[in-house]
Amino acid sequence: MLDRRELLGLSTVGVAAAVGMGSMLKSKSVLAAEAAQLAADGGLRGADGRHVRLGELDVESRQDYTKGYRVLNRRSYRQVSEDMFERLIQREGVDPTSKISIDELRALVDLDPNIGLMHKSWLANQRVTWKNLQDHYHQNADFYLSQMEAADKSGPGSLELLASQSALPDHVKHEIHIQPGGYVGDPFAGHLYHYGTNSFWFGTRGHNEQDEIHREVAHRMPLPKDGKVRRILDYGTGVGQFAMALKARFPDAEVWGLDAGGPMVRYSHMRANNLGIPVNFIQSVAEQTQFPDGYFDMVTSFIAHHEMPAQVTRQVVAEVERITRPGGVYYPLDFISGGTTSTPRGMFGRWYDHRWNNEVWSMEYHSIDFTAEIAKRDFRQVKDAQAAMRGFGIRHFERV
Repeated sequence: MLDRRELLGLSTVGVAAAVGMGSMLKSKSVLAAEAAQLAADGGLRGADGRHVRLGELDVESRQDYTKGYRVLNRRSYRQVSEDMFERLIQREGVDPTSKISIDELRALVDLDPNIGLMHKSWLANQRVTWKNLQDHYHQNADFYLSQMEAADKSGPGSLELLASQSALPDHVKHEIHIQPGGYVGDPFAGHLYHYGTNSFWFGTRGHNEQDEIHREVAHRMPLPKDGKVRRILDYGTGVGQFAMALKARFPDAEVWGLDAGGPMVRYSHMRANNLGIPVNFIQSVAEQTQFPDGYFDMVTSFIAHHEMPAQVTRQVVAEVERITRPGGVYYPLDFISGGTTSTPRGMFGRWYDHRWNNEVWSMEYHSIDFTAEIAKRDFRQVKDAQAAMRGFGIRHFERV
């Protein structure tokens, strides 16, 4: 009978083989035939509400496999790994309620290589998820690029792109989540991110194919005291799901989604147009938005700051102070932060995401008190505010 370690090793091999062999065994003629069929079908295999199905059944099937494996990994292998870690700190005489640093955490984890088995399994699945999607879009690049080009100048919303990508700062060019090319380096970054994060949400909080999570959070966003919401900015918009959810809640408002990734806002614009949602998208960095002083009644972001250097977070807060009108609301959604130490279990979770998911700036983010940084500016924190999303920091501020 296979023990858990053997089962884990075999499953890691299996998940890598499932996609790798699926695409490698196809001849050029088969790939060409699939591309022709994709174009003939208009690129659509139907849609379930907002969720457009992937262009080929094989791609969709492999994606479904990796989603299921992600759930298995989280519910089974990760628990085994965490149990190993608990036994390790007990063996080493570490108080589970004490606070330790990231360096102390690394030294502990290095004592038991078995803990890394779960991480290796998760990493293999993450890479396969990206490869499955990236191969499909690049094999059918002409078709998908033509879709975006046709949407670029159409409405109902507007799209503004930078004239030159060389103007982008280095900090936005990392491959966060080990996504190939990151948010700026692959023309299909938006496509990859959308379907990849659907898989992420499915493995952590549940379905988000209909933007359910973003719509629920948008519904909980607080209003200015005067109730006036004429203009909204969602920076770090990704593929525009939160911006579109805010537009649905505030249909008369002028809503902008801002992101440094040109491919991200192009995809956002195309998707919003396909759904008939008039949201405007702009490629820019959040620390230099170019909007007028006091322009927005509401400024928000959806889990963006842990993907920025700490100093950039401070610059963004200063920029938000400038563009938010007096009495306007600022509510950036992100993880609870503050402190370079944590309990062993808490630090284990931070290290895992930083090390294996290429969350380059997450340790910097946790080293500052994000809420306190906002309070240093001309914002007043609303006491007894409600959480917009379970498990995340409550940061409801009003512009003074």
